[in-house]
Amino acid sequence: MTIRTDFPHAITEDPDMGIPMPDGCRLSARVWMPVDAPANPVPAVLEYIPYRKRDGTLQRDEMMHPYVAAHGYACVRVDMRGNGDSEGLMSDEYTQQEMDDAVAVIDWLSRQPWCSGTVGMMGKSWGGFNCLQAAFNQPPALKAVISVCATTDRFADDIHYKGGCLLGENFGWGAVMLSYSSRPADPALRPDWRADWLNRLENEPWLAPRWAALQERSAYWKHGSVCEDYSRMQTPVLIWGGWADNYMNTVSHLVENVPAPCKGIVGPWVHQYPHTAAPGPQVGFLQLAIRWWDRWLKGIANGAEDDPAYRVWMMHSAPPDASAPYRAGHWVAEQDWPTPRAKPLTLHLHGASHGYLGRDEAAGFAQDIATPQHLGLKAGEFFPMGLNAEMPGDQRDDDALSVTFDTDVMPDGMDLLGAAKLTLTLASDQPLAFIVARLNDVAPDGSSTRIAHGMLNLCHRDSMEHPRPLTPGEAVTVTFALDHCAYRLAPGHRLRIALSNSYWPFVWPSPAPATLTLTAGSLTLPVHQGSTNEWTPPPAEHASPWKHRVIRQGKTRRFIETDQITGTVALVVQDDLGDAENLTHGLCTGETMSERWEIHPDDPLSARATHTWEQRLSRGDWSVRTHAWAEMTATATHLRLTARLRAWEGDNLIFQRDWDDEVPRKAV
Repeated sequence: MTIRTDFPHAITEDPDMGIPMPDGCRLSARVWMPVDAPANPVPAVLEYIPYRKRDGTLQRDEMMHPYVAAHGYACVRVDMRGNGDSEGLMSDEYTQQEMDDAVAVIDWLSRQPWCSGTVGMMGKSWGGFNCLQAAFNQPPALKAVISVCATTDRFADDIHYKGGCLLGENFGWGAVMLSYSSRPADPALRPDWRADWLNRLENEPWLAPRWAALQERSAYWKHGSVCEDYSRMQTPVLIWGGWADNYMNTVSHLVENVPAPCKGIVGPWVHQYPHTAAPGPQVGFLQLAIRWWDRWLKGIANGAEDDPAYRVWMMHSAPPDASAPYRAGHWVAEQDWPTPRAKPLTLHLHGASHGYLGRDEAAGFAQDIATPQHLGLKAGEFFPMGLNAEMPGDQRDDDALSVTFDTDVMPDGMDLLGAAKLTLTLASDQPLAFIVARLNDVAPDGSSTRIAHGMLNLCHRDSMEHPRPLTPGEAVTVTFALDHCAYRLAPGHRLRIALSNSYWPFVWPSPAPATLTLTAGSLTLPVHQGSTNEWTPPPAEHASPWKHRVIRQGKTRRFIETDQITGTVALVVQDDLGDAENLTHGLCTGETMSERWEIHPDDPLSARATHTWEQRLSRGDWSVRTHAWAEMTATATHLRLTARLRAWEGDNLIFQRDWDDEVPRKAV
């Protein structure tokens, strides 16, 4: 990774540019732009997120935005309403107010004397969603977007539900936002910080119960899902994803369906920007971003519209490693997507004491799937952020608890590019149940590396909008897709499909331990014809990192523990980010988090998730602290989600509130 210091333009920075909204609310922006922009206007590039520009995303902002600004752009990092140094309140994610504010910001930027009138938008995760939603809403000045780790469908491919299954991360993200949004503005920028903070705390939403109650693909989830009408996507889109992140499907969906120029790039990465993300190789995301902006915001004929439609890092077989710093592979560049170079191959599930996956039609069989509730502890995070064992580990322990079907050893290996599809015929002895499938690479030594996974809440077998319980004992045939992948299976390895009806803590368990009786099935693989390296991206580089002093080093632990008396199994995550001082403006920040996901192998109603977050801010004699605690449990009929928020000014407790919500289990 190269730190670049020589640039075409000298830049200036404003730490708190006020952007007025139509209702009078002032949003706070940090802006970098060329010093001569008032005399020679430049395009604006907006990043619009709730994660606090003053401290939360400052480290990555300072590596990216000055870099882009120094190439002749005004980079505008805006705190959303109710977050960071902006006024107002935030009530939920992706609200109409949030989207209207984005449109208003884009319009305001286009009319500034230092702006040429054209605006681009970029962002990762929440910010990536906003890019796509803004393009969907078609503000006239928005000419291009770059979206990283985002989704087209808020119900199918976000942190709440997957295949209609309730994700553990739905609760986890509610706890995160309870903590993140509880912090005040910086008093150095907001003299009214205290009154504003108390108002924020009084109106702080506990969102996890709201999301958990919406167990079907309703109007709530369709709002903000650009897949509802791809024809509205008339703005050029550069979409990025990572195979170690759970937003990888978005890239294919957009490239295939967006009518505007749309290019997709997927690397081996976790939920981070591609110039800093693990596993390597990192790439020159910023150079490629500037190429995109030059084409669509400045009108420079650089051929960006003729780049391959879909560029992906095809990962090669490697030993499983939940903290892999690098994944071997090569770049594949498909000029068209879907590609004619990938052909379907259907393999059939054969029942036996050891299941077999082969090309021949299978004879009839009956195989029960009734997996223990703690299966899934090596699944990894929904969106891993780094190298703290957050990616999928060796799958062989979970495979041993699953029902598995293996191919013969493949002497020549196999290349896969696209999404595998699984068709199963099965019956359940319970009205509520789900099925999880993992496609794994099994090496000669028995180690098992997850290539892709997929899942289906069987109540959603006919419709995501209108789930209905199963009729116990009645066979149904279902088809669902696994996540997209690009993978080269090494010669001498085997493919494995591992099936389970538990996946803790990735999926919240069904209310009763179901037995699924499987009687037929097939797997259709997207087999690629083979390729050599077809693209060489620019090397990763960025601007100078932030100036800071470490006050206290952090430490992260992740472990699995088993209570030898009760039999309860728990995944425990302890993440202390330490404390640091910003040497530019003196703000000291710190964050500590712990998660505990426990369950008994025989009892789905023993599931318990407990999360604790602490946020710390100080400067001189001023200090504040917030503490958020949240817990989720369940009965056979209800999900229970409790939370507690406390806030201190110095040593004085100034705010406390408790929530206790029960949500009926309709389809989960």
